[in-house]
Amino acid sequence: MSKVWLITGSARGLGLHIARAALEAGDLLIATARKPEQLQPLVEGFGDRIASCALDVADPLAAQAAVDFAVDTFGRLDVLVNNAGFGHFAPFEQTDPDHFRAQIETNFFGVVNMTRAALPVMRRQQSGHIINISSVGGRMTGPGMAAYQSSKWAVSGFSEIIAKETSHLGIRTISVEPGGMRTEWGQIARGDAPAMMEAYQPSMGQMQAALEHVVGNETGDPDKIAAIILDLADANDVPEHLLLGSDAVELLKKAENSRRQEAEAWESISRSTDYADADLSFLKHI
Repeated sequence: MSKVWLITGSARGLGLHIARAALEAGDLLIATARKPEQLQPLVEGFGDRIASCALDVADPLAAQAAVDFAVDTFGRLDVLVNNAGFGHFAPFEQTDPDHFRAQIETNFFGVVNMTRAALPVMRRQQSGHIINISSVGGRMTGPGMAAYQSSKWAVSGFSEIIAKETSHLGIRTISVEPGGMRTEWGQIARGDAPAMMEAYQPSMGQMQAALEHVVGNETGDPDKIAAIILDLADANDVPEHLLLGSDAVELLKKAENSRRQEAEAWESISRSTDYADADLSFLKHI
């Protein structure tokens, strides 16, 4: 049976690659974008197997309306892909507060709003996949991406919690955590960066140079990533987190090794704050 997908941010980037892959596999799609006219080439190519709607994921009422539209149009919702998101590269001190908030609202609260709308449908169905496009930046950090990576840490953690709460209901939730992909994300991230204050050159200059080098030469192939996401939507046994891309694997290994070394170096201090009669037996229930 054909699956019904709802993909946020379907007009470009990874969302467009996933949308095409789902449609080419014979599935049905609700494609969404802030400007639905951008979806017209996709709609024209796949006839009545696709319907589109305007969606600002930061608006809870719009999120609910999109899920209702999916059910009204195709009768169910099998796969929700929370893909909409964006980032900007700048020192936190130089980041416009409104830009910072907009990234959090779209990247994280967009996922929250869509998940809140979809869960009742999937719970009644006793089935469904929620695939949240996070980032390796949701499990490690780099200077210059405070809003983006903070939002993606939230997405990765939120996804894991929802997976634990709802797996017994037949709902599978996955945090997909790619490294760099050859979409326009990198151009957007660096596109309106302010001139960096000299004070931040020591901490951010190297990252800025790396971003300049990698844009257009990213490791990840979005078509291959889209194919993996189609496989996840067919699977019952899925990971709570899935890194995609060799760069993501290597970056996370480096970050986790650094955290482990730091935790071990400070372990005696960490444990020194316990009461003398501290009882850790409750941990076996968590």
